[in-house]
Amino acid sequence: MADDIKVTDVGQRYARALFELAEEGGSLTAVERDLVSLKGMYAESKDLRVLLDSPAFSSEDKGAGLAAIAAKAKFHETTRKFLGLLAANRRADALVSVIDCFRKLSAQKRGVVAAEVVTAVPLSAAQAKGVAAALRTALGKDPEISTRVDPAILGGIKVRVGSRLFDASLKSKLDSLKFALKRA
Repeated sequence: MADDIKVTDVGQRYARALFELAEEGGSLTAVERDLVSLKGMYAESKDLRVLLDSPAFSSEDKGAGLAAIAAKAKFHETTRKFLGLLAANRRADALVSVIDCFRKLSAQKRGVVAAEVVTAVPLSAAQAKGVAAALRTALGKDPEISTRVDPAILGGIKVRVGSRLFDASLKSKLDSLKFALKRA
């Protein structure tokens, strides 16, 4: 179960505590849904990133901001209390790490593997289905795929599963070619 992931950093410790609390309270699904939503908000809002990451804001300011978001989004009580605790303990800057670690623990409990797929353009439904099938075959488990578009890779695909990275991006191939030409 969750014991297979070693707890070494702040994000992992907080994620483990939240995971166990949510599991005991029967709110694992709701808390994970809240955290996924919050990570999306963090990615989309420069103001939220500045609030949480900047030392210029006090833990009270960060807590008030997170409380307002949680109330507006109607987050589960466990999530709301946890966000308050995170801010009060001056760990709001670890939020993304907490969310990522929590999702890994949750995926592990469900017996699925989390995979991040990065492409230069959004995948079509057929392409996403093909990637999922290929990952299922390669991993022997059902993948839980999160996708991200990064035009900087120019083309191709990058897939990260845990600490493993499969990089078939055009940018990577061009970089390898450039390096090979410099050595010649």
